[in-house]
Amino acid sequence: MIKNAKYWIEKLHLSELHDEGGYFKESSRSDKIIQLEPNGDRSLSSAIYYLLDGKQGQFSAFHKLGCDEMWHFYDGSSLTLYIINDNADLSAIKLGNNMENGEYLQILVKAGSWFGATVNDRSSHTLVGCTCSPAFDYRDFELAKRKELDEMYPQHKSIIEKLTRS
Repeated sequence: MIKNAKYWIEKLHLSELHDEGGYFKESSRSDKIIQLEPNGDRSLSSAIYYLLDGKQGQFSAFHKLGCDEMWHFYDGSSLTLYIINDNADLSAIKLGNNMENGEYLQILVKAGSWFGATVNDRSSHTLVGCTCSPAFDYRDFELAKRKELDEMYPQHKSIIEKLTRS
């Protein structure tokens, strides 16, 4: 059986993620609670399955989190993670299983970095896992606004245009 995007969406019971793009399902959340300021308590960690369907033209829109997020490659095409760090430097890092092609099985996105992703083979999909520590919480999620990112990082305008929705 071919394991395409539809297969994974059905098998993993993924739901559409309208703001960022793609499909996801939380797969685990720690029972351990830690106290954080200023936004209160968080679980120690959480993990999701996340899928982008290249055939649908999906991408992960630029956003930032208040936690570190480790991306793990599982299946399909490699993807490229675009990360703008605190120094305004842009990195384009490939997540996949072809080490000879400069791909990595895991990529860490540091808290507070703007980041987004695209599927490298538009006729395929990419299935990854994302592990957050402390756990993901929508209070710590910010979706980028194109105009604001363009003003902050004019040198990265072309990728900002590609990976923002408004």
